[in-house]
Order: sequence, then structure tokens, then C-alpha cells
Amino acid sequence: MDVQALKQAATKELDSILRYWTKYALDKEQGGVVGQVDNDNTRHPQADKGAVLHARVLWTFSAAYQATRQSAYRKIADEVYRYFVQYFIDPVHGGVYWTIRHNGEPLDTKKQVYAQAFAIFALSAYYAASGYPPAREEAIKLYHLLQQHSYDPVKGGYFEAFGRAWNTVDDGRLSSKDANEKKTMNTHLHVLEAYSTLYGSWPQESLRVQIQQLLQVFDQHIINPHNGHLHLFFDEHWQVKGDAISYGHDIEASWLLLEAAERIQDEHWVDRCRQIALTMSNATLEGMDVDGGLWYEYEPAHDRMVQEKHWWPQAEAVVGFVNAWQISGEAKYAQHAIGAWQFIDQHLIDHERGEWYWGMTAGYRPMPQGKVGLWKCPYHNGRACLEIMKRL
Repeated sequence: MDVQALKQAATKELDSILRYWTKYALDKEQGGVVGQVDNDNTRHPQADKGAVLHARVLWTFSAAYQATRQSAYRKIADEVYRYFVQYFIDPVHGGVYWTIRHNGEPLDTKKQVYAQAFAIFALSAYYAASGYPPAREEAIKLYHLLQQHSYDPVKGGYFEAFGRAWNTVDDGRLSSKDANEKKTMNTHLHVLEAYSTLYGSWPQESLRVQIQQLLQVFDQHIINPHNGHLHLFFDEHWQVKGDAISYGHDIEASWLLLEAAERIQDEHWVDRCRQIALTMSNATLEGMDVDGGLWYEYEPAHDRMVQEKHWWPQAEAVVGFVNAWQISGEAKYAQHAIGAWQFIDQHLIDHERGEWYWGMTAGYRPMPQGKVGLWKCPYHNGRACLEIMKRL
């Protein structure tokens, strides 16, 4: 397989992914997307629905329409946009709820900053695809809410979560596996992605400054200068909490940081982020298996590799290593991208029933979490396909 074959495979797979979501995930009765679909494509129409899932679906179909101009993608983006702003945006306090019930009633009304970021990201992409001004207006409102409530003007960065009325909360975790800390790498990465996407249609100097400050936060606090990996959790003073290494986030950040620097056309940060991208790509190689797949996490304190290969780190590996190849010209990075894609094709794509499994165990057994859920969406794999189509 060469890079042109990789592009052809990604183009074909994007179509397959979006056909799957059109057929199995859309909720024809209640609107939006059903909250859960199992590995065998059994739908659960009574399942709760998540803001992140819906924002990611909105982004994917908006971005796919921009790339292909296929009207069917625009139609779905329109439908999901209307559902999202009707049911997920809090009409009283602003911001988006974390989850709603299948019938649209608010369920978990916590204002998770990660979810606000994905809402900005999706609404900005929908505006770019549709030119519909209210979508950009909603994204700008959310940006101002984050700057008002979440931004730390003293130490920099963004606090993790708030109550419905933007009050403080005791538990700010995204999920039970996360540490309950004031600031996290994951939220900052996606606030950066959201802000750089918004900047594409709203190039305000104040927003540009926030993007520059986020790049500084990564360079100064989040990237470990000794090994090139990301620190994951912090207190409010940027003291590191824990030592886990997330290989998927390492390779995802390697190209997202550079994308943000290029979006604002800051020569200093473009040069710095090109260096960072190669450093982090090399660090990620520590988690590559001989089959081309990327292990999930490593816990240095216990010398324990989490021997699972989830769908999203593999998708990010394809993009991140193509990015490293484009920066350096070194063929080894292109080969790692191709190896990651071949692992995806052989082990993760369900060629019979569509979409990708959540992941594989060390024994190549599909993990049971299903193909649609609060976290399982077409964002990582769809975005990887779109990036490969654009870059190659």
C-alpha cells in the first residue's frame, strides 16, 4: 500500500461510515441520533442522548458536505443542527447540557467544558457548510460563556466543569476513568480545536489571542519536556496529577496543535508546533505494536500497558503520522500511517455490517461497547478520512 492507495481507501471508507450513520443512527421518530447501537446494529431508541455525540455527528456531516458537496450530507447536518439547538442548549443559563433523555427532556444539566467546546466546534463547522448566521451566533455565545466562566485569568487555561447555572461542582470528571481534577489535557485540546475552527469564520483578534495562549499552555504545562508525552490531569495551579500516558492523545495533539497555529497564521507557533509534532510522533511510537496498531495507555507507576486498541487512537495515528511525514519528508512516518490503516482495515472495520468496533482486545476480540453511544461517533474515523483526502 502506498499513500495514494491510502487516500483511495479513506475516500471509500468515509462514504461507508456516513452511509452507516444515515441508516442506523438517525432517530426518525424523536429527532437527532439514537443514543445507542450495538455491535450487531441493534438500535436502542430509549437510550439517553449525549451532547458530545450529537455535536460530533453535526461536525462530521457538515465537514463531509464541505468536502464532497453531497446534498444528502447537508440535509442530515441541517436536521441534526435543528435538534441540537432545540434540545441541548440551555435556554435559561446558556451552554449545552451533558445529556438528555430520548424524548428531549434534560437529564444531566452539568456544563462540562469539553461539551461546550464540541458545540462550538460543530456549530462553527455547520456555519462554514451552510452559511446560516444563527449557527455562528450560537458558537460565539458559547465562546463568550467559556471566557466568562471557565477561563482562568490568573494561571491560564480553562476549568473543567460547572453546574447548570455555571456554579462550582465537586465532581468535574468526563467519565469514571478520569481523575477528578480542576484542569485536564483533553478539555484543553478540544477547546483549542473549537476555537481554531471558530476563528475560520470569526477571525477576531481576541479569539486569536486565546488560541495563542492555549498553544502556550500546551508548550509550558501540558507537554512533558522530558519524554514528549502529554500530561493528562492538573490542579488549578498546573501541578501534574498522575503519570498515565495516552498514546492516542499524543498523536492527536501532534497535528491539532499545528493546525491551530496554521489557522491563525502565527509564524512563531507554526515553527514551534512543527517541532512539537515530530517530538510527539516519536513519543507515540513507543505505543505501536508490531501489527501496526496503537496500544491504548501506559501506566508507568505500575509498568502496565493497557492492552486494548481502541478505534480512535488508530484513526488519529493515521493522520498524525501523515502529518509527521509531510513535515519531515521521512518515509518511516508514511509507513506507520499505512500500517495503522491496515490494522484498522483488518481488525476494526466491520466489513459485513458497517462502521468500526470500539476496539480490539490483545487477543483480537471486538470490545462490546457498541458502534453508537455517548462517546462512539463518526468524528475520529470520519475526520481521519477527511484529513487523508485533503492532505494527499
